[in-house]
Amino acid sequence: MSQQTSIWLPEAASTIAGDVDALFYFILITSVIFFVGVVTTMVIFAWRFRRRSPDDRPEPVHENKLVEASWIVIPSILVAVVFIWGFKLFLELGIAPPNSYEVNVTARKWSWSFSYPNGAISTDLHVPVNRPIKLRMSSDDVIHSFFVPAFRVKADVLQGRYSYVWFEATKKDTFIIACAEYCGTSHSDMYARVITHSQDDFENWLVESLPDDNLTPAQRGERLYEQWGCIGCHTLDGTTPMGPTFLGLAGSTRNFADGTSAVADDNYLRTSILNPGLQIIEGWDDIMPGQYAANLSSEEIDALVAFINEQQ
Repeated sequence: MSQQTSIWLPEAASTIAGDVDALFYFILITSVIFFVGVVTTMVIFAWRFRRRSPDDRPEPVHENKLVEASWIVIPSILVAVVFIWGFKLFLELGIAPPNSYEVNVTARKWSWSFSYPNGAISTDLHVPVNRPIKLRMSSDDVIHSFFVPAFRVKADVLQGRYSYVWFEATKKDTFIIACAEYCGTSHSDMYARVITHSQDDFENWLVESLPDDNLTPAQRGERLYEQWGCIGCHTLDGTTPMGPTFLGLAGSTRNFADGTSAVADDNYLRTSILNPGLQIIEGWDDIMPGQYAANLSSEEIDALVAFINEQQ
């Protein structure tokens, strides 16, 4: 397994890692140059303008507009460069390519769980190389932070909503996943692995790792939809006897009783399951029971969201 064995940066094993490292080295080298320059100047000035006798009287030093302008303009330019460069990387890390393979990530004290579109579930993250991987992440308890040093990706994992990050691995190997947000007594033991495969090996692993019921997340969601009685209020055919239909729900604009509106993305669907009274749809009453947050696991909520997303 690829491990951190020195105080320097770990190997770069993703498409974004080189860009992140370039920004890091720019900041580091610029800081070293200015540090050496400032300290050297201080030493020279301290020696050159030292008091040579008790009778020495220093000459008053008046303003120097060129010097004052330089120490305003140059740092401002450097800060602007770092900001623009860093913001560009931030956007690249936050917006996954359209052809990304999506994996659901669940964090809890003190372990990780990964579920795949075909229904496979694992405690280590398995991905193919040279393919964008989009992670949809949520926490069962406190704030965690998903961190793969070799990929240079890190993102908070929150309770009650989804957060996202993506990467594209470039090497077949095994890499460390760590939690980078203190989350309790065993925080330092909250490790997992990213295991990268060729595309063929990854597809074979997916088949071998199917659960006994052999259901996809959407199929599990359909089973939960029936078991929990959602079918009694939320139809799949566009009719609305007691509540909004699931047909065409995902991605639509929802108008609320308080005059606001929102797009029904994954976070909206998750919030509506966990806290149904938070945003009441215009024209409907708050009658949905609030028992699901205490009785459904994160994996089950993910399955329901996957099922609703398929009702188009």
